[in-house]
Amino acid sequence: MLRPDATPAPPAAARDAAAEDMAVAAHAAATRDWEAALAVWVRHGHAGNGRAQAEIGRCFVQGWGVARDIALALKWLTLAAKGGDPLGQRLLGDFYFNGEDGTPDRSIAEEWYARAAGQGEPDAQDMLSWMLVDADHRKPDYKEAMRWALEAAGQGVAASMTRIGLLYNNALGVGRDVHTAARWWRKAALLGDADAQAMLGAAHHLGAGVERDRVAALAWLTRARVARSRLADHFYHAVRESCTGQERLEAERRASLPLEAGELGEVAP
Repeated sequence: MLRPDATPAPPAAARDAAAEDMAVAAHAAATRDWEAALAVWVRHGHAGNGRAQAEIGRCFVQGWGVARDIALALKWLTLAAKGGDPLGQRLLGDFYFNGEDGTPDRSIAEEWYARAAGQGEPDAQDMLSWMLVDADHRKPDYKEAMRWALEAAGQGVAASMTRIGLLYNNALGVGRDVHTAARWWRKAALLGDADAQAMLGAAHHLGAGVERDRVAALAWLTRARVARSRLADHFYHAVRESCTGQERLEAERRASLPLEAGELGEVAP
């Protein structure tokens, strides 16, 4: 049975064995062996393991190894989230944010993202930061958005790095600082974030915080368009028209090169 039970958490003596089992399940999931992963998660989920409950819930949402079942997904995710598991809290936030049951509820999503973010869950920190800037259910809170974006960026979330750049560039909750904005965009761009690549290209086009450089601008905007950033379309055609034929060829050559992880540097907030 894959229905949640109110089983108490295992004693401390069993936690090491449970951790080993969960590692086995994680490896199975990484290879998409859902049968093996679920065999572990179901056993430990019924024993009260919040992470296993969260993973079962995610499987029901995605239809991984089981038939997609939104009612059971909600039950398992709620059990995990209310038990304090940060992944479960973030996934329950996703459930309400996406309206998996047909009715998105951004307010409830924000509550669960906030709980998970407070426990250090990086994707929840990123989503909470986004909601504090752009969600339509509340007034923006740019200072809190910056706070959580910095937390997520510190854990390597590129989307939050891009958002930090936008907050600095647009003077939202902080003084305008185009140089700091460009540094954050560069860091996120080198991690492959398409919107950061678009904004860095725009910065090179305008000479905002970085050297004005048509070739660099077109190269970054080309990367961003390939990765389907809508932001790139605001600048791409104008930048391309401003370039000579030779500059276009050079920009295309640069855009085709792999991103150099060795170029990453620390960015001061």
